[in-house]
Amino acid sequence: MIASIQGTIAANGADHVVVVAGGIGYKVFAPITALGRAIGDEILLHTVLIVREDNMSLYGFTTTNEREIFERLISVSGIGPKLGIAILSTLTIEHLRNAVAAGKPELLRRVPGIGQKTAEKIIFELKDKLKGASGIIQTGALEDTTMDVIEALTALGYSTSEAQAAVKTLPADAPKDFEGRMRAALLYFINNA
Repeated sequence: MIASIQGTIAANGADHVVVVAGGIGYKVFAPITALGRAIGDEILLHTVLIVREDNMSLYGFTTTNEREIFERLISVSGIGPKLGIAILSTLTIEHLRNAVAAGKPELLRRVPGIGQKTAEKIIFELKDKLKGASGIIQTGALEDTTMDVIEALTALGYSTSEAQAAVKTLPADAPKDFEGRMRAALLYFINNA
């Protein structure tokens, strides 16, 4: 198994990066959190090698926690690596944990390719598996507001990773309502332009 790869980014794709390590270019499929880095940047990806009858694919993640969540996702029957990547590209790990902990399939249905039955299956099969993965944070109205802010920012043209970064930087004393959180997130983009 290839546990990690460190090297230089040689190319970016919509769903992958090509990392050159030791003179060999590795195509690594990755969620949005690992994409968007500049060609020539150094990167360390924690990887999972998936071997099928007709191919071998490498999936990379910026943290070991993200890799662990991916492995748990693909352990759910009917969830393959591509859908696992789509989930991690659409939802933050915190949002995924909250959706599972709170039994909210509507949060999982935001992922392209996931319907009601698949969302319910993910919640049922991961309920106990995610408890050991770095804890589950509290759910509630704030979680829904955060998802709404991320959706609004992506509707304005920001990428999902940019929107998630803006929301993650909100201070603990940031407003709890949608308008206040949206204003604070937009200020993040103004201050970091």
